[in-house]
Amino acid sequence: MSKKYEELTIHQKLENLIQDMVEKEIHLKEALAEFEKIYIETASVKYRGNKTKMAKALGIHRNTLHNRFKALKIKRKK
Repeated sequence: MSKKYEELTIHQKLENLIQDMVEKEIHLKEALAEFEKIYIETASVKYRGNKTKMAKALGIHRNTLHNRFKALKIKRKK
């Protein structure tokens, strides 16, 4: 049947998630914003809120990261 979740590639995991989102008729704009918010929040935890390290790891400028925090209304983790 289907592989265990741990055995799936990142591409396969995303395909499964996207299939579910399409079935639930989640708008692309909403899906992208939610993905970006969770992605940045996860990086924030990993790098303990250090935006310089986060930006480097994410491949974006630190000012861009700061702007994404504001636009997505991401609160700093304490």
